[in-house]
Amino acid sequence: MKKSKSQYSNIRNQNKNEILEDYVEAIQEISEIKGDVKNADLAIHFGVSQATINKNLKRLITSKLATSEPYRSIFLTNEGKKLADISKEKHNIVYQFLIKLGVSKKIAQYDSEGIEHHVSDETLKLMKNFSK
Repeated sequence: MKKSKSQYSNIRNQNKNEILEDYVEAIQEISEIKGDVKNADLAIHFGVSQATINKNLKRLITSKLATSEPYRSIFLTNEGKKLADISKEKHNIVYQFLIKLGVSKKIAQYDSEGIEHHVSDETLKLMKNFSK
């Protein structure tokens, strides 16, 4: 099936947002475990350099999803918390759907990490209903 121009545009936008979603989800997760989140925590979590963390943290701050000051903890804004909650919920729905299909937990965890960013609301709703 041939993709339309709007489909390519949607995919590019989804890819841009994927990193932001992963970061807010990670910040929320680390915060729940440790109480505060530092750049080094994110570098360990994602297995990337401090420079990469700094670049993506600037994107989060510019997008008003997080706040931070040099050498301080990272905090999610209300918008960042909402996005983290939505991302986590989408991830869980996709994960449960894959488990229901018979996919192993390890593979379902891996696959749901990518699918969650690209699934439409319509498909997500059907996945959720199927998994019940």
